[in-house]
Amino acid sequence: MADSSAAASPETKAGLLIRARLVLPMNDRPIPNGAVLVRGNKIAAIGPWRELSSQPRRRTVDLGASILMPGLINAHCHLDYTDMAGQLPPPKRFTDWLKLIVSIKAGWTLSDYRQSWRRGADMLLRTGTTTAGDIEAFPELLPAAWESTPLRLISFLEMIGLSGRREPLAIVNESVKRIRQLRHGRCRGGLSPHAPYSTLPALLRLSARTARRRNWLLCTHVAESAQEFEMFANASGEMFDWLKRSGRDMSDCGSVSPVRHLEICGVLGRNLLAVHANYLRRGDAHLLARKEVNVVHCPRSHFYFRHDKFPLRRLLRAGVNICLGTDSLATVYKRRRSTLELNMFEEMQELASRENWLSPQAILRMATLNGARALDLAGQAGELKENSFADLIAVPFEGKPKQACEAVVQHAGPVAASMIGGRWAIAPTL
Repeated sequence: MADSSAAASPETKAGLLIRARLVLPMNDRPIPNGAVLVRGNKIAAIGPWRELSSQPRRRTVDLGASILMPGLINAHCHLDYTDMAGQLPPPKRFTDWLKLIVSIKAGWTLSDYRQSWRRGADMLLRTGTTTAGDIEAFPELLPAAWESTPLRLISFLEMIGLSGRREPLAIVNESVKRIRQLRHGRCRGGLSPHAPYSTLPALLRLSARTARRRNWLLCTHVAESAQEFEMFANASGEMFDWLKRSGRDMSDCGSVSPVRHLEICGVLGRNLLAVHANYLRRGDAHLLARKEVNVVHCPRSHFYFRHDKFPLRRLLRAGVNICLGTDSLATVYKRRRSTLELNMFEEMQELASRENWLSPQAILRMATLNGARALDLAGQAGELKENSFADLIAVPFEGKPKQACEAVVQHAGPVAASMIGGRWAIAPTL
């Protein structure tokens, strides 16, 4: 992803040395009394304070009792739907939720979505996300929405093709034209055929070929519900019957899992973010690993729908790159007297509570390094290293280095500071 150094602040162009009680690079051991030197929009050096304190720079910022670490990577969200928080009670069936959200969307204006998008972006920013993969159902919001936030964004333009009334080529060409018209140093577009059940095979195939040819990322929801699995595996069930009544050609259903269906359509590949992957048939995990597919798990959304246990161990044993996302606030359970927020710390905490065998280090990697790999930003985001983007956050911390990852995972509230591309998005209070 391109990132213009002109976006960096004057103080980082001349060199800004940031000191903290602990620097957590994510790709190496924690550095007690560490520092990061930022020049322009990149990290120029990282190491112990005693080694970097003599480096030439314009200014030094001491964050004190804090962990300085890479910004969190939210690999899957729907900023458009932020203001739907608390409006959709957990459904008995996944198809009930689909019908309800379609009904709510019909009553919203573009102005509603614009406001909702911005509120979601603000939530992510104050809770430590610096990069996000967002599904954009209303591309008319771009690029103005990009300019309204300092976040680094990959906006996947959503495509749905249920009935075949619109030719797949026309649907894909429209998205391609929009993406090619978007010029931005920090943000870019990708393609998102919504899901196998809502996107006919011809559209899936064409989307995959187009993304691969143009070296774009591809994102789709897959195997999210038991109903979707039953539809493809057995050509039966509530989702099958509902979509058949809606006029969808159901000849692609029967005898295969949703993941295997994507393979038949040529969708699986290293540029794919397969969101959810909750329901797998034997062999699906190894197929995803062999094709180098990235799986995005959304823990709070998983809990909201009361899905079967996420097949985390199977996916990890197979070698799949697993990262984390918030999904939308339309799929987060609202507890009494709670405020719903797009918050990667809460996703990590939900995962930790469901998978108590998983180490804090592994969970944090899913929210940083693994997410960066999925969004084609490996070596540039999700870690602190020389020449990576100066995308940093600070989390209050007074413990010992071995407690750092646990402290980050369990952090509550806003971050103490955030920098994206060498410019403070949330300036520290010194």
